[in-house]
Formats: sequence, C-alpha cells, structure tokens
Amino acid sequence: MRLKKLNRIAVAMLLLPILFSSCKSRKYALKGHPGQIVQPAASISNKYSELMGVEESNITNGRLYTFIDNWMGTPYRFGGLDKDGIDCSGFTFLLEQQVYGINLPRMTGQQVTVIKRKYEEQLQEGDLVFFDFDGKKFSHVGVYLQNDYVVHASTKKGIILVKLHDPAMYKYFSRCGSVITE
Repeated sequence: MRLKKLNRIAVAMLLLPILFSSCKSRKYALKGHPGQIVQPAASISNKYSELMGVEESNITNGRLYTFIDNWMGTPYRFGGLDKDGIDCSGFTFLLEQQVYGINLPRMTGQQVTVIKRKYEEQLQEGDLVFFDFDGKKFSHVGVYLQNDYVVHASTKKGIILVKLHDPAMYKYFSRCGSVITE
C-alpha cells in the first residue's frame, strides 16, 4: 500500500514540470546554424509582418525573428546578458552572435568601431544603429530590421521594436552601418 502511494507521488512529481511548462508562453528554438537563413514559423512571420507593416513574404530570416521573439519584453538591466535583464549592447552582442555568427565587442562604444558606415537609406536587416542619449556619444545601439524598424533594449520597456524615424528616437540618432567581418 505504501509503495503504491510512493509511486503516485513519483509520477506526480514527474508530471508537474510538464504541466507547468505547458502554461508558459510558447518560445521557439532557433533552427539551423548562425549565419544560415531559415524559413520562419508561420506565426512568427505573421506576427512581425503585421507589427512592421510589411508583406509576410518579406519576413525571411527565421533565426532573426525567432531570436527577437524569444527576447521580446525581456527587461532592461545595465550590464545584463540574460533573460532576467539585458542591456542594449548585450542584446546586440547576442543577436549578432546567435543569428549571424558574428562576434562583436560587448560594449556599445566598441561596437561602433567595427561597422562600415552607411547612409540611412542603405540600411539592411542586421545593420547596427547608434544613438547619443544623455549627451553621450554612441551610448545606445539597436539592430535595424526593415521598413524603418529597429529592435533594441529600452530602459523602460525592455526589448521592443521602434521606428527609427519616430521623433522620440530619431532626435538621438547618430550613426549606422554594417558589421565588418573578416
């Protein structure tokens, strides 16, 4: 009798993590390997095409948008580099590494030194965009997506998408460009 009760408890303990994990929001695994373009899940391409006002067929980099989706809403934390909190350069550092296989310096002031400058109208998905907040040169960084959208770590809202030319952001815009790879 006691053995049956122990078996039921053991089974319950094994099933609890499965039960509670099904209640969490769905997160997607990054398919393929860094630098590889893979087709996004339909729900990802639908979500980001709506958010950015582009055709669903324009959302082609599944690794990029899945990465963003997995981090979306993660709170800002200066020096942070995990889901408990991340800063702008940490987010850019991880995105470039995990999506494109590019190793960037960790700090914004160093990241700006490894780009080939571009004009805004030349921006392409994955390019870095720098801002001068609080009168500090290159104090903030984000990653350009498409249709004027940038993903970045906001101090108030965490990881979010914003329009580059939104007046609240654009007045701090400083520089942009592609990461120089060897």
